[in-house]
Amino acid sequence: MDDSAASPRLQQGGVSKVEAPKPRARDLGLPFPGRCGPCNAITDVPGVEVGYATLVNGEAVRTGVTMVLPRGLAGRATSPVWAGFHALNGNGEMTGTHWIREAGYFLGPIAITNTHGVGMVHHAVTRWMVERSQREPGPYAWFMPVIAETCDAYLNDMNGFHVQEEHVREAIEGARGGAVAEGNVGGGTGMICYEFKGGTGTASRVLSVGGGSYTVGALVQANFGLRPWLRVLGVPVGEHLTENRIWSAEQGSVIALVATDAPLLPNQLERLARRAALGLGRTGTPGGDGSGDLCLAFSTANATHGEAGGSSVEAMRFIPHHLLDGMFEATAQAVEEAVINALVAAETMQGRDGRQVDAIDHGALREVMQAHARLARRDSRP
Repeated sequence: MDDSAASPRLQQGGVSKVEAPKPRARDLGLPFPGRCGPCNAITDVPGVEVGYATLVNGEAVRTGVTMVLPRGLAGRATSPVWAGFHALNGNGEMTGTHWIREAGYFLGPIAITNTHGVGMVHHAVTRWMVERSQREPGPYAWFMPVIAETCDAYLNDMNGFHVQEEHVREAIEGARGGAVAEGNVGGGTGMICYEFKGGTGTASRVLSVGGGSYTVGALVQANFGLRPWLRVLGVPVGEHLTENRIWSAEQGSVIALVATDAPLLPNQLERLARRAALGLGRTGTPGGDGSGDLCLAFSTANATHGEAGGSSVEAMRFIPHHLLDGMFEATAQAVEEAVINALVAAETMQGRDGRQVDAIDHGALREVMQAHARLARRDSRP
């Protein structure tokens, strides 16, 4: 497994370097339930790839873009995938969701960035898809990419519009499978979670359903929550780790993406997206009024939809509704762990106007978990 392949390219003063892998929740001995895939990442779903552009320049640029390619860069990257959407709280943006609710699918990559970067990222992804479609002919003459956001204005000069088209292309062209970097990377670079440094996190679950083996993977951009709300595996961690708080009222958002190779209908994927919100809730959030808590689930199965020259009547395979409980549980578990992975991997960051957001202290977290008898032996990756 090549850890560097999925690591972000960190832009510092015009110099790029590859970030080393960060610690993860299981490295600290946090006993999350369920069986994870080989990388414990959204990329455990076959074909799914993740890429980043990470911008850290001067004192005020702390931002970037995260790209998730459901069908990978080398495959039919602009082919449709079936999907479902759910908003736990709608104070945020995810483009393309009206069409997902209408038709049940979307095309191309999913991008996550900062609030004021949505327009530029949408423009850049659309241009890339137009160029790519010339090599992947099909029935679509238009594109409606999925672009999501959370607000990094506390640490980043968000009004400076620092994410540009070249950064979007860097994230797309750098997308890889395998290990996924977490914490202060990509769109999560300047994000804050439960008043600790937050950012990007991922996790996965492998399960058997109806005689078949399937993977559910989650990726979050975690930028939400107040400290007293934070719970880790049910333990009220935020009530114990009270130092260096920054807010008195919730102000943030979270994007939760769920991928699976299980054959599911669009309405079933919407049901998975709702369970992603339950995974967020397990970490303590009630879904604050100012928070955009947006969840998208997609399936890489049933890949023939919309192909040129296809039949006028198409067939889909799907798992019956009464067998979905395991998928629901896997989704909630993966999203919960992805949020905690984002917190554990994040590092203390200083940003604009001299502001600082501290990372969660690993030793202090372990002490709280140990006091509540919720600590296992230190695990090995993933």
